[in-house]
Amino acid sequence: MATATLTIDLDAVALNWRALDRLTGPEVQTAAVVKADAYGLGVTRVARSLAGAGARRFFVACAEEGAAVRQALGPGPQIALLSGHMSGDTEMIHDLDLTPMLTSLDQITRHLEALPGHAFGVQLDTGMNRLGVEMLEWQAVAPILIEAGPELLLSHLACSDEPDHPMNAVQLAAFHAMTDGTGLPRSLASTGGILLGPRFHFDLTRPGVGMYGGLPFPSAQPVVRLSLPVIQTREVEPGESVGYGCTWTAERPSIIATVAGGYADGLPRTLSSRAQLWDGDTPCPLVGRVSMDLITVDITDLPEVPKTLDILGPHQTVDALADAAGTIGYELLTALGTRYLRRYLEPRA
Repeated sequence: MATATLTIDLDAVALNWRALDRLTGPEVQTAAVVKADAYGLGVTRVARSLAGAGARRFFVACAEEGAAVRQALGPGPQIALLSGHMSGDTEMIHDLDLTPMLTSLDQITRHLEALPGHAFGVQLDTGMNRLGVEMLEWQAVAPILIEAGPELLLSHLACSDEPDHPMNAVQLAAFHAMTDGTGLPRSLASTGGILLGPRFHFDLTRPGVGMYGGLPFPSAQPVVRLSLPVIQTREVEPGESVGYGCTWTAERPSIIATVAGGYADGLPRTLSSRAQLWDGDTPCPLVGRVSMDLITVDITDLPEVPKTLDILGPHQTVDALADAAGTIGYELLTALGTRYLRRYLEPRA
């Protein structure tokens, strides 16, 4: 079979969520961010696993993602839309009982006029300059909105993965200035914010990448293993090159494995001649360029030709591979391709 296998440990996802939940006090609720198809791992299975672990509030990017989570979980859990109440989403928000986190004055007007009495939250801009109601806008509309009873006031930290970054303190102060005295539930921390400590926890945290085994949660259990099948091997003599552009040339008699996986599968071209794959405990260098469907790997030092090689697994986390690619773990996770055979390890009792 020439299809790579992506193994997703749902038990590890649940364990990571519980570990992040334990980092906050009993009065703090821990939600779960499952946007982008649960960071590329399959939102139906992941959301159900997290619900089984105790999560009762879920955050997604848009209404369409909210519909997928509602279909997976059924009625009950709150599903919050980080994009807010977009034009054309009113019927879906109403029918599926989704909770938009309103991001602008236009959205506030749209929601209160179209769905009076329907649950909502408000995003506040505390300095990231991306989504959210700004300070002066908030001061103007806060009396009306507070009376309408938002479920949550939230903001997002720009630099929480850098604990010493001064922007964390700036945003914390701005969030207090905008929300103190409202008496409303508040949320500021995603994974990185949880690790910044109790001052950032407020009433609800929203872990995302840490649940999936990624930094900045270094004690996370690994969640994914990506095993790529070896399609063919060949002997390459010194002076012969491999792959597009002839960018790698053998310096010794070599055995090169052609492996199924490429940039169409979410393995960036920037991994060319920079990454390693693993046969058990033995690293094997990726040589030459990553192409659309194939990569080539030097397996000269292996005692025999393996059936598969791991590019993600116990010896190479998603963040380690991202470092080799010059990117971040978030990007690699969410880019994992649709051609992989997804194999789920169910939570253990």
